Amino acid sequence: MEMERIRHLISQAQAGNSQAQNALVEANLPLVYSIARRFLDRGLEYEDLVQIGALGLLKAIRDFDLTYDVKFSTYAVPKIMGEIKQHLRRTSTLQVARSTKKLASDALQVKDKLGQVLGRSPTISEIAAELEVAPEDVVYAFDAVSPVYSLQARISGSDDEAPEFQELVASSGGHESFMLKQALEKLSPEERTIVFLRFFAEKSQSEVAKDLGISQAQISRKEAQIMRQLRHEI
Repeated sequence: MEMERIRHLISQAQAGNSQAQNALVEANLPLVYSIARRFLDRGLEYEDLVQIGALGLLKAIRDFDLTYDVKFSTYAVPKIMGEIKQHLRRTSTLQVARSTKKLASDALQVKDKLGQVLGRSPTISEIAAELEVAPEDVVYAFDAVSPVYSLQARISGSDDEAPEFQELVASSGGHESFMLKQALEKLSPEERTIVFLRFFAEKSQSEVAKDLGISQAQISRKEAQIMRQLRHEI
């Protein structure tokens, strides 16, 4: 559906035209399906994830500012993801299996031991070989227990009044959104790429490392540094 047609339907939907709203929902359901599939291992049925994501899509239709110079789908993605993640957080369905926690603990111990022997940070493959498990199992364990910065991460730490990434990204203006834009502009091109891939494309650290051709450990360090800088700036 071409952009002008979408914007016209959004205008009608916001004015109370249910047919326009239904047309927009139908046109953007593939986006909801795609995002819902990313959360299949989080304890909810696929149909439930789709329904929750559709609520986020409806909020995106309702809140989209037609003066905002961005594609509607770009605006809708954090809204849909945010709705699903907020539901998961409220219902506490995101649980890490005990076996995964143990593997992560064992992997961290092996990582420290190998680091001392090798004089450098070991690779995931080296850690996996020492534990006699698959490398992807180690990556999954690390990702499962590590603090995950997401679109729900509060930009200023634990302050309940601090804005979340998704709120700043989805908003069409305002002081906080402007500050985030200014802060992101101070990052290097590589750092901005990491922010996009991790927080917007929702890729794991290992996937980003593969995309950029560097190690997962480097991505982890850079990510922590980026978060510190953004918090400082905002």
